[in-house]
This record gives sequence, C-alpha cells and structure tokens, in this order.
Amino acid sequence: MDLLTWIVDPFTYGFMQRAFVVAVVSAAVCGVLSCWLVLIGWSLMGDAVSHAVLPGVVLAYVVGAPFAVGALAFGLLAVALIGAVRSGGRIKPDAAIGVVFTTLFALGLVLISVVPSQTDLGHILFGNVLGVSDGDVVQVLALGGAALAIVLLKRRDLVLYAFDPDHAGAIGLNPRRLGALLLVLLAVTAVVALQTVGVVLVVALLIIPGATARLLTDRFPMMLLLAPALAVLSALTGLYTSYYVDTASGGMIVLAMGGLFTAAYLFSPTDGVAVRAVRRRRDVRATSG
Repeated sequence: MDLLTWIVDPFTYGFMQRAFVVAVVSAAVCGVLSCWLVLIGWSLMGDAVSHAVLPGVVLAYVVGAPFAVGALAFGLLAVALIGAVRSGGRIKPDAAIGVVFTTLFALGLVLISVVPSQTDLGHILFGNVLGVSDGDVVQVLALGGAALAIVLLKRRDLVLYAFDPDHAGAIGLNPRRLGALLLVLLAVTAVVALQTVGVVLVVALLIIPGATARLLTDRFPMMLLLAPALAVLSALTGLYTSYYVDTASGGMIVLAMGGLFTAAYLFSPTDGVAVRAVRRRRDVRATSG
C-alpha cells in the first residue's frame, strides 16, 4: 500500500469522515482551553466536570434528547455545586470538587443500572467517535465553535486573570466573572469532547495538550498555538492507528497524547529530563577536565 492510499483510504467511509471532523474539532478546542487549566491549576476541576456530566448523558438517552443538552446541564450544575460548597468556607476547594464529582458520577452509574439495556455503558464512558451521526457533528461544531469564539474574544482578559487576578481586578475587570466564564467554557468543552473519548478520558484532552505545551515553551501565546496543534496531531494519529490496527479510537487518541507528553518530558530543549542529564554530565566532565 503506497502512502497516498494509506492516507486517503479511511476517508472513503462516511463514518470515518465524521469521526475525523469530530476528533479534530474536539482536540483543537480542548487544546486551547487546556492552556488555562494547566496555568491556573484546575486539572482536578477538569476531571470533576468531565465525570459529573454522566447522569446528564444518561437522562438525555432516556428521554430521547440530544446527549449534549443533558451533559451541559449537569456540567453547569457541577460547577454551581462546587462553588456553593466552597463558598461555605469550611470545606477546601479540592474536597468540594471531590465530593461533588464523585457523587454525580455515582448517580450516573446508578442511572445506567436502572435504565433500559440499550443504553451502552461503553459508549458513554469511553466514547464512540466512529458512531457519530450527522446531528452529533453539528452539535460538536456548534458548541466547539462557540467555546473557541468566546475564548478568542476574551483572550486578553482571561490571560490576565490566569497570571494575576488581583491586577485584573485593579484595572476594572471582575475576576469572579472571569473565573465563572472559564468554568462555563470548561463544561461546554467537556461536552464537546465526550463523543470522542467518553466521560472517563475527557480529562486527558483537557489537560495533556496544555501540559505538553508548557514543557516546550514559557510563552503563553506560543502555548496557545502548540497545545491545539499537538492535540490535533494526537487525534489524527489515534484515529489512523485505530483504523489500521482495529483498536479503540478514544484510547488511541489519549495514548498518542501521552506519547507526545512523554517525549516532551524527556527531550524538551529547556526542561527535558534526558537533556538535563546530558548537560549535567557535560558539566561534570568539563569541571573534572
């Protein structure tokens, strides 16, 4: 099989065309938002929201509504509940996040156990990007486009909030509103990624691209370019691999992201573990010489 045939062959199938569109859009949107989650330290919040949407997905299946509606509703509910528990003052933020997301995730598992058997637990938890319909593609494009547009429109304010919320407040911005906006965008983005990798693996799309980009650059504008680019590359690599090796698409996408993170962790020009080890060895030799 020549290279051109190898590249084009998956696109001869309609389900693969839809899968590539959904995976690329999900990866790009998650990659952009992951930059803020990594810098602010909201990795656990991303995990919480991605798991908390499970009962909404199940209820949407039960009533025949678009899964995105139920998932978004419970994502926003999780954000509101975490904020309410934290505002009490006696419960620390990480504990509030843990209480809310585990409770909602457990509710989703209970609902799965009592709803009709045609609700596929595997598709909900681990995604079904190869089975997306035209309607699912429209939902992903609409939600992903809206989230990306808002991020780009409010980019400067959100960057200032991430680096110095006190200064943001001093120049007239409202840090609480900016934080709330990021949380809403997080819920929307988690819903966008659900079709690709499912509830369990959404946090990978929300964290790994930004973490990888952070290892490669100290400049935030460059992070905003690198993170979605790395996420899209991982999505394409994972889909092609799953097509030719016959493995789970969502899992392969996340494995590809993990591979890129490992490479950056080891070989980043500035912070790579292997690079630092080589430099130390050179310094020792230079000193002893």
